[in-house]
Amino acid sequence: MTDKLQNASLASGCFWCSEAVFRNLKGVYNVRSGFMGGSIKNPAYREVVAGRTGHAETVQFQFDPDVIGYRELLLIFFTTHDPTTLNRQGNDVGTHYRSIIFYHSEEQKSTAIEVVEELNREIFHGKIVTEIKEATEFFEAGVEHKNFYETHREYPYCQVIIDPKIKKLREHFSEKLVS
Repeated sequence: MTDKLQNASLASGCFWCSEAVFRNLKGVYNVRSGFMGGSIKNPAYREVVAGRTGHAETVQFQFDPDVIGYRELLLIFFTTHDPTTLNRQGNDVGTHYRSIIFYHSEEQKSTAIEVVEELNREIFHGKIVTEIKEATEFFEAGVEHKNFYETHREYPYCQVIIDPKIKKLREHFSEKLVS
């Protein structure tokens, strides 16, 4: 690991899904599920999912840009969720499931804008609703949400919703996966 680790914060629906995706990547460390972008400090999960706080379910992690670039992380982000549905991912509905790139630097902001413009032009035909916002304070979710996919693979949600995302990750980004 280098001393050049950078932070990334991405919201793409249920943080259980996002955490499972980003935990599998080379050069990605300290993946945590939590909340960002809302109006109160230390929000409770039930308050967030009730839509009372304005937070989005977010994963925050560090990455080594010498191993995996921010642009690559964004391409993985866009491949493993639907960035064209406002405030939902499949049956998961609510503002806390919205798609957001929380940038930590002007360079990340520029990269995010470029990637969205490129994907809107080439693949999504102007339908991306992903927000691009400056990162705010991150509030880690409770321990019961930590590494949920790895510890609850038998749950129907994991099998029906998360397994296909992991399959897509393996199909499109196999060279970026931890062995």
